[in-house]
Amino acid sequence: MTAVTLDLADTLVVREVFGPTVQGEGPSTGRRCAFVRLGGCNLTCDWCDTPESWDASRFDLRAALTRRTVEDIVTRALEGNPAMVVITGGEPLLHQQQDGWRSLLGTLVAAGTEVEVETNGTQTPTEHTARWVTRFNVSPKLAHAGDPAAKRIRPEALRALHVTGKAAFKFVCQSPADLREVKEFTTAHALDPARVWVMPEGTDTPTLCARLAELADPAIAAGFNITTRLHVHAWGDEKGR
Repeated sequence: MTAVTLDLADTLVVREVFGPTVQGEGPSTGRRCAFVRLGGCNLTCDWCDTPESWDASRFDLRAALTRRTVEDIVTRALEGNPAMVVITGGEPLLHQQQDGWRSLLGTLVAAGTEVEVETNGTQTPTEHTARWVTRFNVSPKLAHAGDPAAKRIRPEALRALHVTGKAAFKFVCQSPADLREVKEFTTAHALDPARVWVMPEGTDTPTLCARLAELADPAIAAGFNITTRLHVHAWGDEKGR
């Protein structure tokens, strides 16, 4: 492992830092945590619920995003003493080559905080990322997200995330028909069904409940786990929750 210098003056481009709240999705659902949402994404999902973090065609990113020091980010994230900090986006692993990324991860780990990274599975983790991240919440995108397969599926990145032993794979589904694609994906990339979570797409409780009711039985029968979006049930589509 190459040595790295941690500097609280290093910076990252951030959409928001908020918490304490709870992780609403995947294997850590319900856990008290804080979120660091970084700017930028390499995908353009049709149903993305945080387009203000990357979509310059609809949002003024100069106003939506700010460059903040690691000291500022960590100080805000650790307010309320959360046991876990979730780094999300956008696509947070796009920031891996920046000094601010390494300083952020190293400082959080040194503070005794678990670090969970939410990623779309197209970026290979660096050695520092793989070492310091506690869990990867990997969400490969299905065809209904709108991007071509060559853009949203990167086998080498999926393999690298999988071999860390720290990855869970979460698939956003709109209907039971999507589960066929999930099954094909997990088989093609040798993903253990026990490490797969199926989550309904939606930004309101009625939609989530209706879709979860349709997805639950076939997902369980396929050997997958299921998750809802707990934060939506608690606070609706409110930002910063």
